[in-house]
Amino acid sequence: MIKTEIIEQEGFYIVGISVRTSNQNGQSKKDIDELWFKFMDDNLIKQIPDRASNDVYCVYTDYETDHTGKYTAVLGCKVNSSININSSFTVVAISAGKYQVYSLKNKLSEVISAAWQQIWESDINRKYTADFDLYSSGADENGMKISLAIN
Repeated sequence: MIKTEIIEQEGFYIVGISVRTSNQNGQSKKDIDELWFKFMDDNLIKQIPDRASNDVYCVYTDYETDHTGKYTAVLGCKVNSSININSSFTVVAISAGKYQVYSLKNKLSEVISAAWQQIWESDINRKYTADFDLYSSGADENGMKISLAIN
């Protein structure tokens, strides 16, 4: 079962690598999988300056329309400062505001895919500004959270 709650999220910055994609014809799975491979193979987490933690975020932003249109996916880490970032990285701001948070018990891609499918089929009043998955590196490392910016 997926636990959900609505929270007031503070704003923060993510620094990482990005790709422009869409959910049509499985394109986002292919593109985001490639981001993960590059992020892990090149050990990019160690190259992100001033990381707040080793938690990994996958941010969905710059929506063309809604979940049916193109958007940018950014895979990276929360940083304490977005100043002096290498130009090979993408910086994305997560706005402060109200978010609906889904807590999942594990990080299995099937579980995450099923959760997103459920979200896409729901009538949640989403803002389509920046949504994100959080993969914790700490004590809760078996779980992950999906956060949606809502009105």
